[in-house]
Amino acid sequence: METILEIKHLNKRFGNKLVLKDLNLTVKKGEVVCIIGPSGSGKSTFLRCLNLLEEPNSGEIIFEGHNLIAKSADLDRLRMKMGMVFQNFNLFNNLNVLNNCIIGQTKVLKRKKTEAIKIALELLKQVGMEAYINETASNLSGGQKQRVAISRALAMNPKIMLFDEPTSALDPEMIGDVLNVMRNLASTGLTLIVVTHEMDFAKEVANTIVFMDQGQILETNNPEVIFNNPKHQRTKTFLKRVIEKK
Repeated sequence: METILEIKHLNKRFGNKLVLKDLNLTVKKGEVVCIIGPSGSGKSTFLRCLNLLEEPNSGEIIFEGHNLIAKSADLDRLRMKMGMVFQNFNLFNNLNVLNNCIIGQTKVLKRKKTEAIKIALELLKQVGMEAYINETASNLSGGQKQRVAISRALAMNPKIMLFDEPTSALDPEMIGDVLNVMRNLASTGLTLIVVTHEMDFAKEVANTIVFMDQGQILETNNPEVIFNNPKHQRTKTFLKRVIEKK
C-alpha cells in the first residue's frame, strides 16, 4: 500500500511543557488509524498538528510528498485535502444545512453554485440528512450536526479525513448514527485518522491502533494485537480499565 502521510520525530511544546514527544507514524492510503489513550495524553493535539491547526516545534509531516512544516509548503492547498471533523461540530449556526455544505466549495474550491449544491445534496443523502437541508444548523441535535459536519468536510473532496473524538459531545443514542456514517466511509477506501474513546468501533473498523500516553506513542499495531495481546504494560492497564467500565 502506498504511503499517504508520514510523521517523523514530531515535537510540540506549550510554553515549557513538552506535550508531544518524538512522535513517528506512517499512514497508508485507504487505511483507518484509530488513536486511543487516556484523556490528556496528547491525542487531539497530535491530530491538530497534522493539518497545522497547532504548529509543531520540530519534526516533519510529509503529506503526498510535501513536508507541511517546511516554509515553502502551500498550506492552504494541502489543508484542502485534509478534512477535519471536530468534537463540537464547528458549523455555521446561522446558516442552514445546505449552505453549510456549499460555502467551502464555492469560496475555497471555486465551484459553481449549481455543482456545489449537487455534491452537497448527494453527501447529505448519504448521511441521512437530506430532509433537513433548509433547517438552520442551530436547530439540529448533536448527532445531526455531526453528520452535517462530516458531509461538509467530504464536500471538499479530501484525501484524508481527521476525526477529533467525533462522538464525545453526543447523547448516547446519537453515537451509533455517527459511527455508522464513519463505518460507511471506512468501507469506501478513504483514509481516516480517528481520535476516539469508542473501543468497539476501533476494534471493528481500524487497520491500525495507535496507543498514546503522556505525549508519546507507546504502541502501534493492528486491533487484534492491541486488544488481545498488547506489548506495553500501560496499554494493558488502560484497556483493562476502559473495558471494565462498560
